[in-house]
Amino acid sequence: MSNHKPLTYADSGVSIAAGNALVRMIAPLARATARPGADAELGGFGGFFDPRAAGYKDPLLVAANDGVGTKVKLAIETGRHDTVGIDLVAMCVNDLIVQGAEPLFFLDYFASGKLDLETAAAVVAGIAEGCRIAGCALIGGETAEMPGMYAPGDYDLAGFSVGAVERGEQLTGDGVAPGDVLVGVASSGAHSNGFSLIRRIVDLRGHDLMTEASFAPGTTLGEALLVPTRIYVKSLLPIVRAGKIKAMAHITGGGFLENIPRVLPKGARAIVEAPALPALFDWLRSEGAIAPGEMARTFNCGTGMVVVVAAGDADAVVAALGAAGEVAAVIGRIEAGVKGCDVSGAAGLWGSEAAWTASHDG
Repeated sequence: MSNHKPLTYADSGVSIAAGNALVRMIAPLARATARPGADAELGGFGGFFDPRAAGYKDPLLVAANDGVGTKVKLAIETGRHDTVGIDLVAMCVNDLIVQGAEPLFFLDYFASGKLDLETAAAVVAGIAEGCRIAGCALIGGETAEMPGMYAPGDYDLAGFSVGAVERGEQLTGDGVAPGDVLVGVASSGAHSNGFSLIRRIVDLRGHDLMTEASFAPGTTLGEALLVPTRIYVKSLLPIVRAGKIKAMAHITGGGFLENIPRVLPKGARAIVEAPALPALFDWLRSEGAIAPGEMARTFNCGTGMVVVVAAGDADAVVAALGAAGEVAAVIGRIEAGVKGCDVSGAAGLWGSEAAWTASHDG
């Protein structure tokens, strides 16, 4: 017989009991996101959703997944874990609404080397809050404890969301034409893109995340950078269903140049007059000596969503977005030309008179 000490899973650093405790802690959070079509109970092998109970007759399902990127490192460094879950939901559901789809349900993946119940519960509380804001149900997820894969205290996130749109009502951009107008909807900050560069700037300039941000008095730098991604679902969905929107672009990594052309048909070119940089982005530009074109390809620069509408609907759409709590304004137009995007920035507010371009016709 072997003289080796009998080993358990806990000896390897994985606690099944801690995982079960987390499920018990977050179950009320999931139940709070229940909506027609889902009861949002956790604990089964999979989550059910009934599109008919949600009011759909002949739905197309639309799926999206994303993460939060290295913004998670700022959450870890500041010890503030309650907002990155909102980011996680936002990055997925904003990609659904641009296709005309209503987010129905969400699942998350939380991975760490050793499960810390307080941290994990804070993250999932943020996920539940993001689902509440978006109107979708948190119906399941996965918690992975993997010793040796992550440094102590580190964790990572991924999210998965499914939405629905009635057949024939999806936004494809096919109806976009010269003369249409671009409406920009303000972002809440850097959202969840460009944080590897942001963290590089913070490190190189020796900034302390716990001291007051020069561009946001009364707020620490860490808090200012961790402002969660804005979720646009509830403000945009009624306008989509009213038939007033032809296409939308979620402005994530790649900025205007890469994201707007994704929703344009061949032969349509977007002409954007970039709004003045909000204080956060002007600070990043200055601290990092970042060129205008690099700013536009890395950050949303204050515009989180671009909506394409007929010129005659522009004022009504801007007003409807304002009534829904958004800050929106006309920022450009569609012209005939090679599929792509031309952007110009305000002199002085982008560091110099900026003009850059991208073409995507195949």
